[in-house]
Amino acid sequence: MAKIDDVARLAGVSTATVSRALRGLPMVTPKTRDRVLSAAAELGYVASPSASRLAGGRSGSVGVVVPRVTRWYFATLVDAAEEVLRASGHDVLLFNLAGRQAATRRLFHGSGLHKRVDALILACVPRTAEDDAALDRLGLPIVVVGGRQPGWGSVCIDDQAAARAATEHLIALGHRRIAHLAGDAHDEFASNVHIDRTAGYRQALCAAGLQPEEALEVEAGFTIDGGARGMAELLRRGDPPTAVFAACDETAMGAMRTLREYGLRVPTDISVIGIDDHELSAVLGLTTVAQPAVAEGRLAASMLLEALTGSAKVHPIDVVVPTRLVVRETTGPPRLIPLPRAAGGEDGARDLSRWPG
Repeated sequence: MAKIDDVARLAGVSTATVSRALRGLPMVTPKTRDRVLSAAAELGYVASPSASRLAGGRSGSVGVVVPRVTRWYFATLVDAAEEVLRASGHDVLLFNLAGRQAATRRLFHGSGLHKRVDALILACVPRTAEDDAALDRLGLPIVVVGGRQPGWGSVCIDDQAAARAATEHLIALGHRRIAHLAGDAHDEFASNVHIDRTAGYRQALCAAGLQPEEALEVEAGFTIDGGARGMAELLRRGDPPTAVFAACDETAMGAMRTLREYGLRVPTDISVIGIDDHELSAVLGLTTVAQPAVAEGRLAASMLLEALTGSAKVHPIDVVVPTRLVVRETTGPPRLIPLPRAAGGEDGARDLSRWPG
């Protein structure tokens, strides 16, 4: 197989001149360029794409940073972005922070990104002002998914609007005692998503003349286990809600698991709604507010590619992707939960002693 040295020898020029000529760079005369191209054709020489990128100061890779790749949303986002980037000839370097704050500092403030990637996608990664300053110094095109940062591109949904839509759906069905299984503010990787969704829930209640109740809000986290624990906590507090708005579908699935274990029916006894439209939501009949994770990943990748091929290093466009309410089988009108006579009490008393926990 011919090498660049062979082309240089046959054309009577340096390897640097061969490289410039084959990449169409200036400072090569037309006569010399023709001689190099002729020599390359005669020897059957094809430049290595990776070598060409490196010679041009490009790695040919795009970095995608996620808090936890095991979560459905992030896995879906990465897969969609990688499909677009691969089609354009770019590789993807995945940086899974796995819930470790130390990993964030090491990546943003160390040498983990230097000369390894040409651009970055940051998916719901909480950052400090120091982190943003360190990323700015890299001089890379950056797109944030799930938030905004001046000077960078962004792709997100309106989390407050999505939460309002979910809560308003329950209110329209006649529910007035609506609980919220929120994200976990103590999670070191908690982003503004859970704050915005809680705000949207409260806004919908207030708009309907309902007073948010502290007893009906539980920090559960964005996991199935967290949703299960959060739902159990709501039931232990007594006087259970007639409906639950979970901050994401996985939280909602955990809540449904607990309700099943407690012998309660969804939605006959308690309605449940989430946000995401997880791939299992249709299987479980979960009512949800769908966000297009695949479209978000593809759009973020396309924005980076446009920045990489354009004259500007950054593509400072903020795109808000629409959501939609998907009504399935887990929501319905409220009804009084039929509970047994409490000891020494009246019929219909909310005696939770028959429930686990």
